[in-house]
Amino acid sequence: MRPAPDIGEDSYDVLLEAGFERGAIDGLVKAGAVRQAKGDRALSGDIVRYSVTGDIAEIMLDRPPVNALSMDLIDALLAALSKARDDEAVRAIIIGSAHKVFCAGLDLDIVRGKPGIETKKFLERLYFALNDTQYRMGKPTIAAIDGAVRAGGMTIAISCDMIIAGDACTFGYPEIDVGLIPAIHFVQLPRLVGKHQAFGPLFLGEPFDAATVFRMGLLSEVVPKGAALERAREIARKLAAKSPIVMKIGRDAFMRAVDADFRRSVENAAESFALVATTEDCQEGLNAFVEKRTPNYRGR
Repeated sequence: MRPAPDIGEDSYDVLLEAGFERGAIDGLVKAGAVRQAKGDRALSGDIVRYSVTGDIAEIMLDRPPVNALSMDLIDALLAALSKARDDEAVRAIIIGSAHKVFCAGLDLDIVRGKPGIETKKFLERLYFALNDTQYRMGKPTIAAIDGAVRAGGMTIAISCDMIIAGDACTFGYPEIDVGLIPAIHFVQLPRLVGKHQAFGPLFLGEPFDAATVFRMGLLSEVVPKGAALERAREIARKLAAKSPIVMKIGRDAFMRAVDADFRRSVENAAESFALVATTEDCQEGLNAFVEKRTPNYRGR
């Protein structure tokens, strides 16, 4: 029986899902490194830190302890990206985390016990709006990762033009273990790494390390633990030194070349996710995860 920490049940579970050992979680709690997240704070800006230094904008996810994706967090991220896009003084953008975990995926309350139409509202923001915003940025975006990345966190990272990761990072698509599917990644991952490299990570649900992800071709660079943000800043400064109009025209052309028919495929993926979310097996998987028991799947 696990100890009762000073953080909420859901936060503890997400930390476990993100790959933390139970002893490590308890140590973080005692050290004050994590705290209970009692819903999103009043101002959406409080769950995303936005700052500009010189011509580089930094967007830090800040919904402790693991940046579980809520509608407010996605909306705050989209607002920050739009702000950076519209600021002529900003020439490069970095997305990172204010916490040890980059992002542990969606808050299960978004799906658990909800009708498919509610789930689809969230997917429209995470899948469509994020893709559209990144597509039209006109400026390079870099994900700086120095912790665990799971599920929807992978969606955010892969939406960026470059991904810089610390060598101690872990990645994964655990959705299938709670009766869900990483739908958008059925579109993204095979295009990026090929069918046979993509199938295992998507359907086994097991975490994999930074060296494996780099070998698959998903990461731009792997750097020593704790160095991802500084390396992202170095790259951002180099990109920001380029002509902004040439960068915009070139990036727009690049996005058109690599994103052909992507939106149509994502729409199909969203439909599949919403359909899965309405099945009895999906709700059983989510309930079993929350209740700490083995799911009893019945194929319906």
